[in-house]
Amino acid sequence: MAKRSFLALVIISICHIFIIADAFQASGWMQAHATFYGGADASGTMAGACGYGNTYSSGYGIRTAALSGAMFNDGAACGQCYRIVCDYTQDPQFCIKGTEVTVTATNLCPANWAEPSDNGGWCNPPRLHFDMAQPAWEQIGIYVGGIVPVWFQRVPCKKHGGVRFTINGQNWFELVLITNVGGAGSIQSVSIKGENTGWMPMSWNWGANWQSNAYLNGQSLSFMVTGTDGQVVYFYDIVDSNWEFGQTYSSLTQFS
Repeated sequence: MAKRSFLALVIISICHIFIIADAFQASGWMQAHATFYGGADASGTMAGACGYGNTYSSGYGIRTAALSGAMFNDGAACGQCYRIVCDYTQDPQFCIKGTEVTVTATNLCPANWAEPSDNGGWCNPPRLHFDMAQPAWEQIGIYVGGIVPVWFQRVPCKKHGGVRFTINGQNWFELVLITNVGGAGSIQSVSIKGENTGWMPMSWNWGANWQSNAYLNGQSLSFMVTGTDGQVVYFYDIVDSNWEFGQTYSSLTQFS
């Protein structure tokens, strides 16, 4: 085992990993609008509705976005990646021509029912909208513009390092935050296995947090993770038997 610090302990696990199904493919292009938040250093984008916490240390950096409810889908979109270009033909004044940026969905942009959808209520249903971290938005738009029309497509997530499993909770309740997921980026289902148990399905709790109500203390843990593209990855014995709540374990490989 090698230890590496990311503000929290991350243990890199050498485990057996099996991948089932083809790699995620990019979608077609769609239209939306984009605003920004979080300040010039994106410090105001930390935490959020996906539960990723500090996006600097959890692998998402400053190229992130909050999605409108129509896209966020109650958290099912957490971790998805989008390539975004400003629609210069619609807004040559505030779009930067010929640039693009890829962001990861890490938060929800809530509806603002006090404002109309075309004037302040940018994230009101059924609008498709990205409220991007400011440094990411400024890759495609000029700051004073505030809001710009965009084209976007969902693309495979390319992440540095492995998938990370943070074990929170307490006895008889494991709340596992799964981060830095490549491929589809978002997760459809998760199962957990102790060294003395069979596979047990986990229930979705919130954001990117998955829940088990089994007593697994003192057992090495394995995970079966299914992406929203149907790709299934088995992470065998990724968590050693000496694990403690609050620790993060990382695999050596990624979703394809």
